[in-house]
Amino acid sequence: MAALSLLAEHCVPDTQSVIDEGHLKKMTLGDQSLEREVLEIFARQTTLMLGRFVGAEPLRAAALAHTLKGSARGVGAWRVARATEQLEHAAGRCDGEALGEAFSQLEAACIEVREVIEARLGLS
Repeated sequence: MAALSLLAEHCVPDTQSVIDEGHLKKMTLGDQSLEREVLEIFARQTTLMLGRFVGAEPLRAAALAHTLKGSARGVGAWRVARATEQLEHAAGRCDGEALGEAFSQLEAACIEVREVIEARLGLS
């Protein structure tokens, strides 16, 4: 029983941080060089994807959100992942108002995560 609670403790994502350090380390097997590369790619991807959302039809927006959601989950950027999920759902419903709100939340989450990554990697 104690082993199960210990295992569950390690599986709970750190949703308070911009980037879940434990998850990122697990996904990169503790390789700091790989971690840096993955974070650099993710930061660039957030910029590219935000640009692609502008003017995108709802089905395209849903597909873009789905792609970014997977990347965000891979690095432990849970706020970005939640925002992409909301955008994906709003796009699926073709709800323009919800889509606009979801995009604003996604944009804010992406800016936040890029700032954290840039500061962490000494890029700013």
